[in-house]
Amino acid sequence: MTEGFTECDLTCSSPTTSVETLNAVKCLKIDPEQPIFSVLTGGMREQQPEQAEADIAVSHQNTCGGSGGGATSPTSAASDTESGIFSVESEVCAEHDSELDWFCATEKKLICSRCANAGPCREHSVAPLARRVGVVRNQLVDVCEKIQLQALVIEKFIQQTLTAKEQKLQASASRAREQVLAQVTAAREALEEEEQRLLEQVQREEERVEQCLLTQRAHWNHALTSLSQTRSCLVHTLTHAGDAQLVTSVQEIAERVEEADGVGKPCDTDQLNLNPACIESKLLRGLWATALLLGPNAYGSPLLKFDERTVSPLLSLSEDLRTLTFLQKKPRQSPPYDPARFDSWPNALGSLSMSSSTHSWVVDVGKSGAFKVGVCYASLERKGSGNEARLGYNSESWVLCRYDGDYTYCHAGKKVPLQVVTRPQRIGLLLDWLSQTLLFYEPDSGALLYSVTQPFNAPLLPAFAVTDRSITILH
Repeated sequence: MTEGFTECDLTCSSPTTSVETLNAVKCLKIDPEQPIFSVLTGGMREQQPEQAEADIAVSHQNTCGGSGGGATSPTSAASDTESGIFSVESEVCAEHDSELDWFCATEKKLICSRCANAGPCREHSVAPLARRVGVVRNQLVDVCEKIQLQALVIEKFIQQTLTAKEQKLQASASRAREQVLAQVTAAREALEEEEQRLLEQVQREEERVEQCLLTQRAHWNHALTSLSQTRSCLVHTLTHAGDAQLVTSVQEIAERVEEADGVGKPCDTDQLNLNPACIESKLLRGLWATALLLGPNAYGSPLLKFDERTVSPLLSLSEDLRTLTFLQKKPRQSPPYDPARFDSWPNALGSLSMSSSTHSWVVDVGKSGAFKVGVCYASLERKGSGNEARLGYNSESWVLCRYDGDYTYCHAGKKVPLQVVTRPQRIGLLLDWLSQTLLFYEPDSGALLYSVTQPFNAPLLPAFAVTDRSITILH
């Protein structure tokens, strides 16, 4: 059979019509979160058994009470035809030769009343076709109303929300640019002022050293001239004076010798060298370290691991060679002897030798309450329990230590207490060979914990020690 569907206007109407439509849809009790076309399938769901039985009973009365046997009642047929639900040329059931005026929701097909009452669909969920078509038409109306509401929401979003966002975007972008320029300008001005101050300080230090060198040069040139004259006089006395004159000149000779001894010997002092402290600047060092660690060309040592040959028997090393764990009990079986292994202190060294360029690495120390991280010369003593093999207690190692909750920098047995606001979970190290600078910093906040600048005269190795739980090389 052919069904005629009414047309629905899917375009957005005037505001007055939209309000009326919204009120009408509210009365229809449609779930706005439900997908638009899902209501079509929802309307085709199976009816309740009571409703299906009632529909079958009505059909039975129509088929059995009339004279036509399996035909529907004239009143029902007339009402269906007049309502426009069925076309004039209705389809008929091939089995019962009756009009297909029922719908089986179970098999999703048209059936006749005899199929619904006593045929193969008697136990299925069935309903008169007119009722089913009415439900579908109502659902289509609901869908059209919902589409119209959705169109109104989209139109409002485009006209109000997106337009406001575009206007706000321009203002936000302008403020962001101003903020970037202001921050860069402030940093540039501070850096330029610091640059000027440091350059002037270097200039003054250079002039001081030059003056010292000139003074020393003049003094020792005069001393050299005096010594030459004294020597020439003594040589002349020795070669030309007679015995009597030589004996009577003993006092004069003694005075000449005393004068020569008073000249003294030249001595090289720090006053003749440029003081490295003249370029000390927390601001410059902080910016420099930040640029190296966070800039586009950030340095790193991805190949750094613990050198298993150096690991003390008091420690255990993970399979990936990145985690050191302190052993509460000394293992019964000692590792094989190796001249590179620490045998008394819980130390280990890194696998990367550093003698040029810039290097940085980060160590996870969050689990440990007692550890040391730093650098040392490769020549550091490995055997024995003396300070020669103890990190931070000799002239060949520079380490940051944590013990009993306190943080210190330790070198050659001298400790410098560090003010740490919060306990770092990770500690980073930066070694710049060109400037001979070693930095200890906190990666999460970028805070500088300590820095040391001094001439390193041999290759350095990362150095570690742990006496509580474990530490891990991250990168």
